[in-house]
Amino acid sequence: MRSIHYDTNRFKMLIVLVALIAGVFSLVYTQQLVGELAEREEQQIDIFAKAQTIVAATEDSISLNFLVNDILGQNFSIPVILTDEHHEPIEWRNVNVDEDSAKQQAQLRNYLQNMKAIYAPIKIEPIEGVVMFIYYQNSFLITQLRYFPYVQLLVFGMFSLLAYLVFSSSRRSEQNRVWVGLAKETAHQLGTPLSSLIAWIEYFKVEPQIDANIIEDLEKDVKRLETITARFSSIGSTPTLQDENPLLLVQDTVDYLSKRISKKVKIEVSYPKLETLPLVAVNKPLFEWIIENLCKNAVDAMAGKGNIKLEISVNKDRKQIQIDVSDDGKGIPPSQLKRVFKPGFTTKKRGWGLGLTLVKRIVENYHGGKIFVYKSELNVGTTFRILMPIK
Repeated sequence: MRSIHYDTNRFKMLIVLVALIAGVFSLVYTQQLVGELAEREEQQIDIFAKAQTIVAATEDSISLNFLVNDILGQNFSIPVILTDEHHEPIEWRNVNVDEDSAKQQAQLRNYLQNMKAIYAPIKIEPIEGVVMFIYYQNSFLITQLRYFPYVQLLVFGMFSLLAYLVFSSSRRSEQNRVWVGLAKETAHQLGTPLSSLIAWIEYFKVEPQIDANIIEDLEKDVKRLETITARFSSIGSTPTLQDENPLLLVQDTVDYLSKRISKKVKIEVSYPKLETLPLVAVNKPLFEWIIENLCKNAVDAMAGKGNIKLEISVNKDRKQIQIDVSDDGKGIPPSQLKRVFKPGFTTKKRGWGLGLTLVKRIVENYHGGKIFVYKSELNVGTTFRILMPIK
């Protein structure tokens, strides 16, 4: 599982890195290309300016025809406006304006303001004593090219995000298969010794010298083993939900645990006595597993000595049952809060770090609820909050 996770992460990082390199290369190359084209267009405008001067001064009809058709007429893309000395438009090319003269002048002046913000107008004197100005801006092609790499980066980003989601989904599916396989195998392995224990209890019942209280305690433990087996069997299957009283379920679990944990740990259950708690749709074995896991984690966090408090209430909008499980243990470091429910997270020297991961799956996947660390402070304690929907 660790290897799959590691390889998947490396592949996702590789995809992001390739997309980033391709995007940066495209951006740099396109900007260089845009710079060259802009320089070429500037040269064209300079030629245009000189040509205007020559056209105004020449009397050679052949030269004039060459200048107009082969130089001035070749500009099909660069927006250009020729103005008089008062910056009033005289001629223009590649500028979209209305035919209506009133609107046309307003649009041309707007173009002039935009052009002036990009390039300083070129001053020409076609005839001595006559001053004109040539305004221009980049062609639409250059504008498109300037934004093209950003579009590419967006596409690469979307591709990377899609790849990330696909591989994350694949990893979760792989983890789910491992979880289900592990749970089913555990339930199967528990079945054989459990059957043997049940047979031994029946044998002890007919032996008069064996204390009946011992047999009763054994039966309770065997029943608990059957519950645990049922829990593991439920993983990966759609559990059957029934309306239950959350207070009774919590209290039953606490009563069972109180006799099997350190005597130095006190567990207290509190609830709003003045109101009746609504029923919630839960799978009883799995719900008890949630409470049991959280309480055992609290015992470990307190090193077997301290207080655990379970507070049950209905939240303000009366759509959820709220269960807070608090301890006065060592707390969780802020740097580890995001990893609490991840597989493998544990603060103990022993254990696989799967308890809280299972709890989260049971609460959210099977019951449609939520669980999170409500608060935690080092050397003060931790509170886990469970929200279960009220049907």
